[in-house]
Amino acid sequence: MTSLAELGVLGQKEKTAVMEADFVIVLLPAGKGSHVELGIALVQGKKVYLYSPTDEVNNLETTSTFYQLVEVEIIIGTIKELLRKVIDDHKQVQAMDD
Repeated sequence: MTSLAELGVLGQKEKTAVMEADFVIVLLPAGKGSHVELGIALVQGKKVYLYSPTDEVNNLETTSTFYQLVEVEIIIGTIKELLRKVIDDHKQVQAMDD
């Protein structure tokens, strides 16, 4: 069993990891921790990839307003398609930095 103090330590580590990340990937369906990380990433101006294997992310009854922000890129499909998009974007950023 985890104590509240241990949860606090873990929460700090997760917060630091998001703040140090170049981008964040949120896998749907996501839990409350993932949504907190999404919020931290958005406040930090990070690129966010929101992945869903189905079109559920576009369901007006269940979607989040935050999913629709320009900083959030929605990827629907397979994990392979998500990885391809992230890798392609990373290559473009590296090319711009060279």
